[in-house]
Amino acid sequence: MDLTPYRAFMSELARASGEFIRPHFGDPTLAVERKADATPVTVADKGAEELMRGLIERRFPAHGIVGEEHGAVREEAEFVWMLDPIDGTKSFITGVPLWGTLIALLHQGQPVLGCIHQPILGQLMIGDGQVTTLNGRPVRARRTTRIEEATLLTSDPLNPAKYQNGPKFDALIRRARLVRTWGDCYGYLLVAAGHADIMGDPIMNPWDIAALVPVIRGAGGAITDWKGGAPYPAESTLASATPELHAAVLAALK
Repeated sequence: MDLTPYRAFMSELARASGEFIRPHFGDPTLAVERKADATPVTVADKGAEELMRGLIERRFPAHGIVGEEHGAVREEAEFVWMLDPIDGTKSFITGVPLWGTLIALLHQGQPVLGCIHQPILGQLMIGDGQVTTLNGRPVRARRTTRIEEATLLTSDPLNPAKYQNGPKFDALIRRARLVRTWGDCYGYLLVAAGHADIMGDPIMNPWDIAALVPVIRGAGGAITDWKGGAPYPAESTLASATPELHAAVLAALK
């Protein structure tokens, strides 16, 4: 399957949404609403998704669309676009640039193309499961194989205890060389770009996950759910720089 036209269009979506979002970042007057699940949302989230949905409808009217803010249409279509306009809204509203726009293209229910876009830092990462590029140049994950040599990231260090196996995770982070909360989609960008080695989130939504799968795989990394199962569909995510490191992390979390 030739993904070239979809890759080009994904770049268009990323850049258009980034232009919309950028003026809202760091705006002290930006209003923050709370959704039913108590997570924050802003006009930047809603407006960026509306913009991308409109572009998709015009270019590929038969394709499905699933978005975090505005729901699903034609989700049984052969091709479905999955959108998270601002993954990391908590960082966004506090002026921290460790967030991004996630765009995925699913074919017959599985992600085949994924994008992480950080418009403030000017980083556009696209992966197809075979190759991952950052601003058009191929990137590879590091060749780390041991937890003791790894930089480990997570979005919220309290979530493993809430949703998975807190004591095992605490033991894991004590073994890692460096632990930081450079989280949400930006943590996965760092793993794919070779700047970190392990990134995990014990609770995830479909639009959080879909784009990450082809990005991590295209960079040579491994990605599953928290227990080693299929990465998509799933309700958690664990990514590592190498299959050997990933096996060690999964063993530590059992």
